[in-house]
Amino acid sequence: MRPEREQTIRALFDRYIEMYASRDDDLTKHFSENFSGFAGGGDVLVKDRQEWINVTRHDFAQVPGRIRIEMLDLCLQDISGDVVIATAFFHIHLPFDEAFLSQETARLVLMFRREEEDWKIVSSTISIPYRLVQDGEVYPLRNLYTRNLELERLVVERTRALAESNSRLEVMSNTDSLTGIANRRSFDSTLAQEWNRALRAGRPLALIMLDVDHFKHYNDHYGHVAGDDCLKALAQTLLKAERRAGKLVARYGGEEFVVLMPETTQKEALATARHIQKEIWELALSHAETEPGIVTVSLGAVSMVPTMEHTPDLLLRQADAALYRAKSQGRNQVRGSEE
Repeated sequence: MRPEREQTIRALFDRYIEMYASRDDDLTKHFSENFSGFAGGGDVLVKDRQEWINVTRHDFAQVPGRIRIEMLDLCLQDISGDVVIATAFFHIHLPFDEAFLSQETARLVLMFRREEEDWKIVSSTISIPYRLVQDGEVYPLRNLYTRNLELERLVVERTRALAESNSRLEVMSNTDSLTGIANRRSFDSTLAQEWNRALRAGRPLALIMLDVDHFKHYNDHYGHVAGDDCLKALAQTLLKAERRAGKLVARYGGEEFVVLMPETTQKEALATARHIQKEIWELALSHAETEPGIVTVSLGAVSMVPTMEHTPDLLLRQADAALYRAKSQGRNQVRGSEE
């Protein structure tokens, strides 16, 4: 092909691409009266110039903003003195966030014919694997909008499901699997939070630590299934016995439980511990290996106002020491930090 001829075909093609990309209505002036072609998303042959003008204007109205044509390959053919063809392969980048078309390869075949003093477009066939184009569309935007709405709904549902799943996991990670009350992890976290809160406010924080008396003998005598049922019953009794706001009842480990109580003095902590002891006594759970013949507990109850010089471990150590005194002095009793 002669260079000047190739230059002419390239100029015709470039003019078309620029006018199409910029959504220039003057492009319709270059359609031949004998025009025919296929629109990108359709399978109907257009044989009428005015119909093709309508298709083009609908295209421009559907996507009014400038589009970007990313050229991949271009083939120019000099058919005769007054007929030339340009075949192009490219990606279309629409002015939307959705990049679904930019991944598709479009093929455009343009035939130009010299009519009097001007070159006219006599055929345009663009092939794009849109698949989802609906009637009356050049680009599958209605389907895109519908799909985006569906995706948005799906995102909302998935986000909600994920939040619910995370919430359940959070609850599970902070819950004792046997008794259904807070576990050691939850207690340690809450103790640190309440200690810091009491430190800032200069208010007392109390802790009751209790242990089931002779629980090993209970398991040996009644079996571990009965032992688990006993711990479950005690956990529910603790929840019912201490209902104040902000408190936390947790299984500390094995047959040991703790009750953390903000804004609670030593006197109030001891009173609460005795109330818990009474509630458990009234359960009257059989325990043949103890003198009373029922399940009893030993309790240590302490309260202190946190200071910068100490950590929450001090409260734990003092409660544990009080519990040890209760057990070493005969069990089934309450002891506090002052004793």
